[in-house]
Amino acid sequence: MGGGELTLFLCGDVMTGRGVDQILRHPSTPDLHEPFVADAREYVRLAEHASGAVPRSVDPAYIWGDAIAEWDAVAPAVRIMNLETSVTRSDAYNQRKGIHYRMHPENVDCLTAARVDVCVLANNHVLDYGSTGLIETLDTLHHAGIVTVGAGRNLEDARRPVRHSLPGGGHLTVAACAHESSGVPDRWAALANEAGVDLLPDLSDGTAVAVAARIAADKRPGDVAVVSIHWGGNWGYDVPRRHVEFAHRLVDEGVDIVHGHSSHHVRPVEIYRKKLILYGCGDFIDDYEGISGYEQYRDDLVLMFFPTVDPATGRLSMLRMTPLQTRKLRLNRASIEDARWLCTTLNRVRGPFGARIGLTPDGALALAAA
Repeated sequence: MGGGELTLFLCGDVMTGRGVDQILRHPSTPDLHEPFVADAREYVRLAEHASGAVPRSVDPAYIWGDAIAEWDAVAPAVRIMNLETSVTRSDAYNQRKGIHYRMHPENVDCLTAARVDVCVLANNHVLDYGSTGLIETLDTLHHAGIVTVGAGRNLEDARRPVRHSLPGGGHLTVAACAHESSGVPDRWAALANEAGVDLLPDLSDGTAVAVAARIAADKRPGDVAVVSIHWGGNWGYDVPRRHVEFAHRLVDEGVDIVHGHSSHHVRPVEIYRKKLILYGCGDFIDDYEGISGYEQYRDDLVLMFFPTVDPATGRLSMLRMTPLQTRKLRLNRASIEDARWLCTTLNRVRGPFGARIGLTPDGALALAAA
């Protein structure tokens, strides 16, 4: 991070429930309440059918695989993830939803093994086991030393940004919110005296201004501001115009990075006014290995996003994206062929955003030009 620049780590959805939870040291009861799968261990069997035997009772660092070495090599100052699961012992699943993600609280060491600094919780699975499950999630993560943002015991708590001290002075401020387009039920919105997520009422200019204002109130010279948003559907590369306008307005109001997620695969990258907008980071950890139906999107390929910014201006200096592939419910280095596929795909779907991606000699992806 020479020259006073700041490098962060961002990724998409980290879904450590269901099949992933089952291979960790303290699996939850495997009972599921899905239309077609009644036992979480079935997701492990699907992965084994695709890739071979998957170990059980694994070390907490197992699921991160080759991501660990990349974190060590790049050494980002702050690591931010969208944790899309409830961390709870509760069996009181939300009967109005068809899919439920739950990780046993004693498996929280898989998150500390990744040295997560900030867990975004504004998403459509954090309340799969109700407000009781959310409260236990918050307590478990906080006890483990992990800061949370985007969900809380009440609306004020859910909307409160995180301020993280940076080396050499200054702060990284992170706010997080969700939009109904990602599948978050209206009833999950935090209220004055009810736990929930910070659910956006709409994607209007006024709402964007209000979200940015939560960060601007405490932003000082040398601070970097991130807004993390769970929005959009699971599949497809099209970015709704309203999402583009909302992201642009956030940047206009002083936000330096827009960190979008919800899609199961990566979506276009944009540089707007020299600031980074990630419209969809894709999944990072999940148990979808072996599930067929969307092979054209290659959701087995994931990206680690390492933006480097100038804290004085918030402008992007460089974006490195390290490609990994999920095999045996573990992140592994992607082949050069798979890295090239990701590079080609991102350039093909970039449309009006103009951010051209290049392939580096070591098999990473990098922003070639704004």
